[in-house]
Amino acid sequence: MEHSLIILLFTVLLLLTTTPGTLSQPSPAVAPAPPGPTNVTKILEKAGQFTVFIRLLKSTGVANQLYGQLNNSDNGITIFAPSDSSFTGLKAGTLNSLTDEQQVELIQFHVIPSYVSSSNFQTISNPLRTQAGDSADGHFPLNVTTSGNTVNITSGVTNTTVSGNVYSDGQLAVYQVDKVLLPQQVFDPRPPAPAPAPSVSKSKKKKDDSDSSSDDSPADASFALRNVGSVCDAVSFCVMSVMLAWFYL
Repeated sequence: MEHSLIILLFTVLLLLTTTPGTLSQPSPAVAPAPPGPTNVTKILEKAGQFTVFIRLLKSTGVANQLYGQLNNSDNGITIFAPSDSSFTGLKAGTLNSLTDEQQVELIQFHVIPSYVSSSNFQTISNPLRTQAGDSADGHFPLNVTTSGNTVNITSGVTNTTVSGNVYSDGQLAVYQVDKVLLPQQVFDPRPPAPAPAPSVSKSKKKKDDSDSSSDDSPADASFALRNVGSVCDAVSFCVMSVMLAWFYL
């Protein structure tokens, strides 16, 4: 009897250990971690050849601005990123000659505060408004035109083309350009328009005309003096004639 009981217990234990879902179960699949916040400098670092642009993004504080915009709004951003070789094409001392404010404007000039896909360049409205400010004439205008698959960019000082698509996720688009986009506002400012000449009021002009008409001109004064002298001569002649006639009488 005891022997049969031991065999029964052993059989039950064996069944429990081999039945799926009783003692050992496979661990559930781990869900992938959500993507981290968008970081422009990390994207550029991964792409390579944007060392100078990354340094300027950080030193001017524009990198922090972009980080906040991308992760706290839905407007999107487009960046024209100059390669390292494009900075070597600048005149020596160009960057060092800029004030802190101008360096910020230079980097912001490469940023469009909206997402522009590669297919949108053909229908985009010019001039583009950049992060640097208004796109009015002389105030950071940036124009984009297309010719086939070529995207041309002009700032009034720089003419270049988009040479590569670095990154695009529907919110952030990064395109490589082979020249630094120099804003006209900083590198070729236009002189201010001359102030309009003051207009003479009608009342003042009328008064001046009346004053000039009432005054005698030098010619008129001379003529009057000559007339007075002639009258005096005539009177003297008449007096002498009367005296001579009286004497002889």
